[in-house]
Amino acid sequence: MRARLFTDDNRKWWTLVAVSFGLFMIMLDNTVVNVALPSIRADLGISISELEWVVNAYALTFGVLLLSGGKLADLLGRRRMFIGGLVIFTAASLWCGLAGSAGSLIAARSVQGVGAALMNPATLSIITATFPLRQRGTAIGIWAGVSALSLAIGPMVGGILTERIGWNWIFFVNIPVGLLAIVAARLFIDETRDTSREQRLDLPGLVTSAVGLFALTYGLIETNTYAWGSPRVLGLLAIAAVSLTAFVLLESRQRLPMLDLSLFRNPSFSGANAAMGLVGLAMFGIFFYNSLFIQNILGYSAIETGATFLPMTVLIILVAPFAGRMSDRIGPRWLMGAGMTLLTVSLLLFGTLDESSTFWSIVPGLVVGGLGMGLTMAPTTAAAMGSVPVDKAGVGSAVINASRQVGGSLGIAVMGTLVATAVTVGQLNPAYPSQFVEGYHRALYAGAAILLGGAVLAVLTVRPTRKAESEELALEEALEGIPVYEEAA
Repeated sequence: MRARLFTDDNRKWWTLVAVSFGLFMIMLDNTVVNVALPSIRADLGISISELEWVVNAYALTFGVLLLSGGKLADLLGRRRMFIGGLVIFTAASLWCGLAGSAGSLIAARSVQGVGAALMNPATLSIITATFPLRQRGTAIGIWAGVSALSLAIGPMVGGILTERIGWNWIFFVNIPVGLLAIVAARLFIDETRDTSREQRLDLPGLVTSAVGLFALTYGLIETNTYAWGSPRVLGLLAIAAVSLTAFVLLESRQRLPMLDLSLFRNPSFSGANAAMGLVGLAMFGIFFYNSLFIQNILGYSAIETGATFLPMTVLIILVAPFAGRMSDRIGPRWLMGAGMTLLTVSLLLFGTLDESSTFWSIVPGLVVGGLGMGLTMAPTTAAAMGSVPVDKAGVGSAVINASRQVGGSLGIAVMGTLVATAVTVGQLNPAYPSQFVEGYHRALYAGAAILLGGAVLAVLTVRPTRKAESEELALEEALEGIPVYEEAA
């Protein structure tokens, strides 16, 4: 039995299992903390602003260091960076659980973000380097399904652990998972890196990208507290614009840049990243306000809210691997277009909800949204990763993840502004529910328009599978005795 399970042919699937452990922890931490915030505040006696930084410190360091993590993975080795990130993340989780003050917890969350930024780009680049072209979409589909599962069950896991044991355990639970992932990575992941003849770390690029992404992400986070036109937000966005412009100018002139800008000359890479950013902008903001609508307007508990999203979660888990396999066969662009169109319909269905809606009123939007997300995420990721050379997979992975992360931060800020334009009273005022619903509908309609534009963009920019890739796929299948299928145009 063991000989059959651990054959050379199966090794790549065990590599995917090892990568999925790390990915599960990273994505779970995006949502598991939210429902524990009241308990953390009561236990540690911290202020609201400090509580916000318990969430933002992780998101900020994660988003800022993604590009650097991708480059380091290509340069120093993807397995090495993945395991290094796992060690940092697992140790920081122990620190979070033991933290006895706001400063200690915020510092530990920042270190968690560093570990996540090293791990996340490595997960996709390891998959790209490990799986042949004909199986890459399937593997990325499973990767997307694991990501969706961890994001969706985060609120439920956080609620159960916080209510039944204590908030510390939302962090302690990472420790056995992290240790298992480290062992699995040592056993099943082969080391790969950029094999170009000359390599060095691009320090000017690293500094300007870090400052630019920090200022951009921090500026977007601050719009939750300050107006878009406030000096604080405008100053941060100006710093971001200057730093990122300097980064682009430096990278265009560097002999060995951190980010090879020629990657963006490929329409599929540019189109896939633009589509991922638009999905993040529309959907991540809506996910946030869907949760607020269900809890604050319909009166669901945190655990009930997490359970409400299960129909969408289950569909994403089931559909994403199928979409990945289909993208191997017919190419990703029509799947991306169809998926983003379904997401548009999903938001329009959510736009029919009001204060009197029941669970069964929410289900149609969840079902259509689950199908749409499942059809969109894996093909979009596969389109981006399939259009970069394998030796640049770490940077390619970092860019697609940064597109999603920055798009999500921008989405929460933009959707929050749209909701706020309709709300003029406090939450205890009887007029609050109807005003919130009005603002919620504005955000939904804006998100639907963004997604529909993204669907058109995806179809126009993402190219069908190139002839060379079709020939590689046919050769791989012929060598393995698998019937060769003609690639659809």
